[in-house]
Amino acid sequence: MSLKSEIFKSVDSIPIAYWNNLNCCTNIYYSPEFLKAFEIANTDIEFNYIFILKDEQAVAFANTQIVTIGIETITKNITMSNKVRRVVNNMFCNNHIRVLFCGNVFLSGEYGTFLKDNEDKVETFKAIAEGVKQLSKSVKKIKAIFIKDFENTSLSITNHLEAYDYAAMQVEPNMIITLKPEWHSFDDYKNALKSKYRVKANRADAKSEILKAQFFSEEDIQKHKNQLQELYHNTIDNADFNAQILNLDTYVHLKKAFKEKFIVKGYFLEDQLVGFLSAMQNRTHLDAHFIGIDYSNNKEFAIYPKILNDYVRLGIETKSDQINLGRTASEIKSTLGAEPMVLTCYGRHKQSLPNQVLKQFIKNVHIKSFKQHKPFK
Repeated sequence: MSLKSEIFKSVDSIPIAYWNNLNCCTNIYYSPEFLKAFEIANTDIEFNYIFILKDEQAVAFANTQIVTIGIETITKNITMSNKVRRVVNNMFCNNHIRVLFCGNVFLSGEYGTFLKDNEDKVETFKAIAEGVKQLSKSVKKIKAIFIKDFENTSLSITNHLEAYDYAAMQVEPNMIITLKPEWHSFDDYKNALKSKYRVKANRADAKSEILKAQFFSEEDIQKHKNQLQELYHNTIDNADFNAQILNLDTYVHLKKAFKEKFIVKGYFLEDQLVGFLSAMQNRTHLDAHFIGIDYSNNKEFAIYPKILNDYVRLGIETKSDQINLGRTASEIKSTLGAEPMVLTCYGRHKQSLPNQVLKQFIKNVHIKSFKQHKPFK
């Protein structure tokens, strides 16, 4: 029986039987509750969900969003000649463009597609590519399509996208700390560090000692939502690239759905919220989500270093076996013992002729290098 795709515009319209067919919901990021939190809080984004069916049973799933991005947001932080930058900007009319993302635009990692076990992975993934193509044709004014983010172990499957005229490019890696089972406390972790990195961790805790930390309930998130959003915007403004700004109403819904598995921790200087971290415990992994920082107080009170230390603490306390610290600030994260996990995404212009230009551009994109520290003894 051939594979066919079915596209849904809301989580609520997806038959429960499809989720049961896939048996994917043990991973929180593929659960309808997780996806719905983003859908209902971010109304400026068009969400679509592609299911691949065989004999009327779901065998694969893809999560997509259609967002509007300024083309200069994409090109300004990529190393290229001014001539190439002008060509790319002109190709998109120096304007905002509608982009179809396959993969969760708010997560860094391989959380956008799910292939059921014991199915032909290549054929099933090709069916997803056909589903994305079908979706892109049905939506007006889409200029580009990006399918993200794949680990090296998946490339033997995902490289078949090149037959659909996509170009592959590496993006900033996720920074992963692997936790050892003998680390039962933050002191155990620090004892495994070389002296200068242990001093660095202690200094961050000492400088931030004046801060009062508090785990947020659903009500706390609602109460401080405007301050959280402002602090989050601060970090977005400092980022090299951000496809879309998250409405932190999402966090209210995530906390309601996932209780203690979804963590938001606020940092107060006297009565002023000056920072926060967020994280999701997904099976045996702790994944850092967005943070927010008051940069006017960051240097004096080591808010960001304190947040990084607390991610390690949370990983140990939740008995996780790894912490995903996400992208950006890779060198700083490596001082805590994080190692890079390479990620690849694929892009193409919707129209064939401009796509030949875009493919050459994508192939010449190089991610920024960084110094990888080795902090453990």
